[in-house]
Amino acid sequence: MSCDQVQDRVAGSQLHRIHRGVYAVGHRKLTLKGVWMGAVFAGGPGAALSHRAALALWDLRRSESGLIDVTVPGRTGRHGPRGVRVHRSKLLHEGDVTEVDGIAVASLAWTVVDYAGITNQREVRLVLEALERRLIYIGRELDELLERTPNRKGAKTTRAAIAEITGPAPWHQSVLEEVFHELIRGSDLPDYEANVFVEGELVDALWRQERVIVELDGFAYHKSRAQFEKDRRRDAKLQVAGYRVLRVTQQRLQNEPEAVLAEIRALLRAARLAHSLGK
Repeated sequence: MSCDQVQDRVAGSQLHRIHRGVYAVGHRKLTLKGVWMGAVFAGGPGAALSHRAALALWDLRRSESGLIDVTVPGRTGRHGPRGVRVHRSKLLHEGDVTEVDGIAVASLAWTVVDYAGITNQREVRLVLEALERRLIYIGRELDELLERTPNRKGAKTTRAAIAEITGPAPWHQSVLEEVFHELIRGSDLPDYEANVFVEGELVDALWRQERVIVELDGFAYHKSRAQFEKDRRRDAKLQVAGYRVLRVTQQRLQNEPEAVLAEIRALLRAARLAHSLGK
């Protein structure tokens, strides 16, 4: 359309200006993905959603308000419009950009390294473990990208996060379980199995050999009387089957982590002692 045709439609409320050269059709009530798409269009040719917004589009973290990051190829280009932060990279190749739901977005590998440049090693490792839980493997793509861009911001943190991962990633159902996993990982306790079935019940953490179970009680999931009763029936069933069950609340996990570790340590020790005496 010509400029006059665009202006006529703007005047008639058929088009609504979002950014320079970017218009919404019919109304301004864009979905979050519509906002992201508008930001990418505003970035110009070759632009791709990147950093935190890309991670959210890939469904690897929660979306959040604030500036939307867009990466464009080359060293120079237009300044980002209001609400959009434009990154320019001469390293961005055509193969580093794909589409998700019609939105041009940085590839998973590129997005992981982008994220590593603005966060810490732990957060990057959690993203990599989330990919593994979803059976999405980008090891080869990451290796190739890191080899091609060895000095790129985030490359060092990404390599460290990859090196830290050992064994299969645990399946976490909540942030509370991630906090618990980090606590155990940083202690002298042996690793555990996360979210496995025992006696037909899904438990949060299991030390199978010692038959010790830890259940994590977040208020949002355990605040009803019905859930309280259900949890106690589960505990009784597991204890009758010979398992030692410890319930840990969100408050205790956050405020008394050493006490929680001491209790788990004592349960494991008691279980091993009982096992040796039984022999």
